[in-house]
Amino acid sequence: MSTSKGLAARPWTGRGPGRILNVYPRRGSAVQTRIQRWGNSLGLRIPRSFAEEAGVAAGSEVDLSVRDGDLVVRPARRRVYRLKDLVRRITARNLHDEVADGAPVGRESW
Repeated sequence: MSTSKGLAARPWTGRGPGRILNVYPRRGSAVQTRIQRWGNSLGLRIPRSFAEEAGVAAGSEVDLSVRDGDLVVRPARRRVYRLKDLVRRITARNLHDEVADGAPVGRESW
């Protein structure tokens, strides 16, 4: 069974909760879903095909942002930092003085 919006739907079989339509979107299509309350937060269910295409699973970390009023959810990617790139970004404006962190506790020489 398919709908006119390019979505494949599986009809209710009479088992389990009634009035639930499982929608399986095809690659490249958009799906409309609802934000639901989960405790004091809001939750978004991601269809399996979208999760597989984005490379996320239950427990995956994601980056959540708002761009021009649109909610954007992206898989979190670990940033790889190289010391030379970080040092290159030091300027007179963001360079700070030494930070006092207490008296020496070991064999440090100051």
